[in-house]
Amino acid sequence: MSKRWSKRPEGANWGDFGENDQLGRLNLIDQAKVLQGAAEIRTGKTFCLSLPLDYPGGNLLSPVRFPPQLRPVIRNDEPYYNYEWRKKDAKLTDIAADDVVLLHTQYSTQWDGLAHRGSLFDVNGDNQPEPVYYNGFSAGKDIILSDDSSVAAHALGIEKMAAHGVQGRGVLVDLFSHCGDFPRKEVGYDDLMRILEADGIVVERGDILCLWTGLDRMILGMKKQPDSSLKEACAVLDGHDKRLLQWITDSGIAAIASDNLAIENVGIAIPDCCTTTLPLHEHCLFKLGIHLGELWHLAELAAWLKANGRSRFMLTAPPLRLTGAVGSPVTPIATV
Repeated sequence: MSKRWSKRPEGANWGDFGENDQLGRLNLIDQAKVLQGAAEIRTGKTFCLSLPLDYPGGNLLSPVRFPPQLRPVIRNDEPYYNYEWRKKDAKLTDIAADDVVLLHTQYSTQWDGLAHRGSLFDVNGDNQPEPVYYNGFSAGKDIILSDDSSVAAHALGIEKMAAHGVQGRGVLVDLFSHCGDFPRKEVGYDDLMRILEADGIVVERGDILCLWTGLDRMILGMKKQPDSSLKEACAVLDGHDKRLLQWITDSGIAAIASDNLAIENVGIAIPDCCTTTLPLHEHCLFKLGIHLGELWHLAELAAWLKANGRSRFMLTAPPLRLTGAVGSPVTPIATV
């Protein structure tokens, strides 16, 4: 039992990795798992799994997230960009540029941290639900919005993920080849099991599950001018399928990444029996400590793996070591 909670959500693994655990299922990526990933390197060929961070463009996919904005650093009372140092000393030939960025951490290719989604839950068994995150860390005590609008996840910050390192064995499932782009297909447990069997894919404890739906190709093809078809295209997981959620629990996967916005369907009607807008997020981030990667660029890797009869690869995907952040851009690298 944790000092922060006397009761954990049904199906949660809180406390299984320790009272103060902040890594969740990343704990399953140990030295042996890294070696399993390294054993998948046979050619040395690499794939960048990140979209350009100014994609998808605009804010159609998420109205509260915007593309990055670059600005010059100010030095010597002027923009330090194409700056000619001869202004300070006529003999100097140096030219320099330095920039700053306003970056929405979850605009493009990203990791969701464990402080990204929590829930109201009766952690003390007193019929008083409290706002908490994975392993019972508290909104307002551990994850803080201050009066001056500064924010910080003093627990579950993305820097914990970065310090652990995200390097191990990735397993790619090609949903696009089975589901196409239109109409959007909600992939449930039965669908996923059929696809794994048809493609001869085995997912094991500690693997990072990567789902290619084809949405990344659509995003790139729209050249930063996305239209509403992105919200209706390509496969998503059915977060309301309880057998699928149980498979995620039982499989022991360490993390999930996809090339779509949220892995599961977003913006759909919430069934009366459901108390969350994103049931897969609640199950993974809140209950199990499974980090979620979104808007990854998996198309080229998927094509190569299919052509070579493979599904596994070495994956290196650490987030920024940005103290207190609840999410982070990421530039994942697959090595085959």
